[in-house]
Amino acid sequence: MVQQYQSPVRVYKHPFEMVMAAYEKRFPTCEMIPVFVGCDILSDVESEDKATHVVERRCKLNVDAPRLLKRMVGFDYIYFVQKNALNRKERSLKISAHNESFSSRVLVNETCQYTVHPDNPNWTCFEQTASMEIKSFFGFESTVEKIAMKQYTANIKKGKEIIEYYLNELQTNGVKYIPTWAEENPHLVASQSSSNSTVSTASNTLMEDLTEVFGNMNVFLLTDSVQNFLKFSTDKLEEDYIEHILGVLQPIEESKLIQLRKWLADTHNGKIPRDDHILRFLRSRDFHFEKAKEFLCQSLSWRKQHQVDRILSNWKAPETLEKYYIGGWHHYGTDHRPIYVLRLGQMDTKGLLKSVGEEQILRHVIYIMEQGLQKCRESSVLRNKPMSSWTCLLDLEGLNMRHLWRPGVQALLRIIEVIEANYPETMARLLIVRSPRVFPVLWTLISPFIDEKTSSKFMMYTGTDYLECGGLVDYIPTEFIPDFLGGVSKCDIPEGGPVPKSLYKTEWEKGDGVALWEDTIYKSANVLKGAPHEVLVEVPERDCVITWDFDSVKGDVTFTLFHSTHPLGKNNVTNSSQVIAKHMTLGKDYTIMEAGIVCREGESVQGSHIARKPGSYVLQWKYHGGQPQSSTVQDVLYQVTHNPKSKVIYYHELLPSENFRGSMTSLESCQSAFSALSHVTTSS
Repeated sequence: MVQQYQSPVRVYKHPFEMVMAAYEKRFPTCEMIPVFVGCDILSDVESEDKATHVVERRCKLNVDAPRLLKRMVGFDYIYFVQKNALNRKERSLKISAHNESFSSRVLVNETCQYTVHPDNPNWTCFEQTASMEIKSFFGFESTVEKIAMKQYTANIKKGKEIIEYYLNELQTNGVKYIPTWAEENPHLVASQSSSNSTVSTASNTLMEDLTEVFGNMNVFLLTDSVQNFLKFSTDKLEEDYIEHILGVLQPIEESKLIQLRKWLADTHNGKIPRDDHILRFLRSRDFHFEKAKEFLCQSLSWRKQHQVDRILSNWKAPETLEKYYIGGWHHYGTDHRPIYVLRLGQMDTKGLLKSVGEEQILRHVIYIMEQGLQKCRESSVLRNKPMSSWTCLLDLEGLNMRHLWRPGVQALLRIIEVIEANYPETMARLLIVRSPRVFPVLWTLISPFIDEKTSSKFMMYTGTDYLECGGLVDYIPTEFIPDFLGGVSKCDIPEGGPVPKSLYKTEWEKGDGVALWEDTIYKSANVLKGAPHEVLVEVPERDCVITWDFDSVKGDVTFTLFHSTHPLGKNNVTNSSQVIAKHMTLGKDYTIMEAGIVCREGESVQGSHIARKPGSYVLQWKYHGGQPQSSTVQDVLYQVTHNPKSKVIYYHELLPSENFRGSMTSLESCQSAFSALSHVTTSS
């Protein structure tokens, strides 16, 4: 397996030339890097005008590996070849390195670069990527991988410390400024300086304006657009930004965040969620890239399909829920996390289900979850500290057998399933108080559906000593403990009580558990192998614009747009999901207008087509899967008994020709963005 690392952008608030002088002090040895024993210069080439300087070194490393392993394999040191290409004219240093020792068994490649910050010519940026692939190593592959990753990550953070140390040493010795190559060779760059003056002036003016307007204002108080500019104009993550906005992460954790963020940007047309949202999904899967990617993509499709990002502004709870759902937000904990209080034992869950239905209750819970995310961001601003989760105080006094009503338990299980799948790492802890004897029965029913990592955050207080040390006072300030628990704080939540039977629906059904609410614009479809899903779009006149937006929720699909001058009505439909009849011939009865593109599982695709002629257009999603490696009887039997399928959610729209004026903005569907989570949303 190939292990990969991608660093955030480290910023040195020093000119490039000073950073290069500090970097050179690392050679031939550096006491601050004990594993770096020494190096020999293999080649040293500098141009006549000193604009470029390329040095190749053979570096000797003393890896911290078990002595037994060194003795068995027969090595004390390993050697790497490092190439430094310095371009003083462009003010950049590119570094590449690969292992010389055991190169037939282990492949290690690293690239680094120092460049001038794009928004401040007096700052220097550093980026680093690395990959390692262990093909074979005498049966010690797993051990070598662990040692290598541990050694590598231990030295990543030291890089910045070493540069800063030597920068301070230079300044202490009186070296506070080193001229640029342009200043040393003014006659060679006169014309270049003239052409770049406008860009440089504009950049400096913008930075000066930002400084004048914001001064030393905390970065949390800046708008998203200003944060993006300060973060990095090329949409990369800076090390300081991660630490101050997202919290302190280990090098590998930073790397996984950057890799997943980049993958989302490449596959979701720039419509990527906030960094803290991505980080929650990574944490929930212990920073396993593939698992977190699949988990997050499923959730993003769910949010898009059910328009979750609009719930805070577009939805209001029914009066029955506002009056009888006994829960609400209540101040902040000792760690400044928002607190949500829920008196489940006093709630008439059966009455709520029979009066408003499961879908409305689920929607209300999602509304609360979105409120929690918003309150965490507000707390981050107020407390100058990254905050991504909250505390829930659950009072179970009054819980009895009526809460174990089967439809109620099923509704609870579905709510847990939705929350677990879409809001990981949002609850810091669940404080359970006054649980009755019946609670173990309920816990037995629901615990198998709760993630082990989540259940580890549950803290239960079965007695009456929850107000003493080791109880609620450890997490909630004394002045904020609710009065119904013996505290002094008035808790502003509904009193609840039994829901009047006059509010019950005449026919109550649990629901099919598919749609959260009926007004979603996205449709879902299963795409079976050999049975594509097709949608007919009748275009009445030329120059109409067909737009589409779809996600592959499960499996891979191939999307194609067809056109037919023959009317494709119900007579040609072979089944509910196919429009193009089997007897029709490609090239004769219909033609391809947009060649097939493959959408991988978890990816999102948006596009449009200008219909140059009227007629019947068909949007087709076809199952895309690899052929089995062998054609044994077992393989054939599996294909017969298990019909492979993919699943997509999609939305399409036909824009009349008079609404299309040639601009790309007119092709953009306002329905397809999840703006509440996204820093930047670009047009398709």
